[in-house]
Amino acid sequence: MDALATNDSFILSGGHNPAQFLKTAFENEDAPEDLHFAKGTTTLGFVFNEGIVIAVDSRSTQGPYIASQSVQKVIEITPNLLGTMAGGAADCSYWERELGRRARLFEFQNKKRITVAAASKILANIMFAYRGYGLSMGTMVAGWDHTGPGLYYVDNDGERLKGNVFSVGSGSTFAYGVLDQGYRPDLSIEEACELGRRAVHHATHRDAYSGGIINVYLIQEGGWKKISGDDTNDLYYERYGAYNN
Repeated sequence: MDALATNDSFILSGGHNPAQFLKTAFENEDAPEDLHFAKGTTTLGFVFNEGIVIAVDSRSTQGPYIASQSVQKVIEITPNLLGTMAGGAADCSYWERELGRRARLFEFQNKKRITVAAASKILANIMFAYRGYGLSMGTMVAGWDHTGPGLYYVDNDGERLKGNVFSVGSGSTFAYGVLDQGYRPDLSIEEACELGRRAVHHATHRDAYSGGIINVYLIQEGGWKKISGDDTNDLYYERYGAYNN
């Protein structure tokens, strides 16, 4: 119990090099088939003059099998920070909630809100420490601090990128096509939310591993708020389908 109370890291199994387990466990002639993680999602985020829009789908897949249509792929880290989920659902959910714990602890100790840059750096450092251990994670960390809006991409290799437009997941190439056509910094709030919603919708229409509910969030100086949650099938037949253009 003492080790659990004083150590932020997982207790790892014994062995010369635990990080090599996933690679070496399947090399013997009698070993089972190698692990293949089947994933699929569409998440996006972009910064504009009025704030940040985050839009995600809600489908969880296990290869061709749709496991769930109601996954919450936006992780509410703090009242001013949001994270997105792409890759392994367990990895994203656990580590972004752990980031929330550390962010609240920072605010308690320092009497000020953690910056988006610092929060994303904490997550990137954790990922770097566990690089090679089989984590699967491609997330965005978005929020607002005293420097203004911030949007970062962090993945399971510890890579951390700052940008104005990101899309992550199997449907991201389709979402980028819509974002490239419609994005501009001077969008109104309504236009920005509609662009995020439309980009994810068209990605779900072309990517079988994305779908379900399209959730749209807006981040501004006062914090984040959920704008909408729309079924992508309803959007197709009522707004975006070929017969509604």
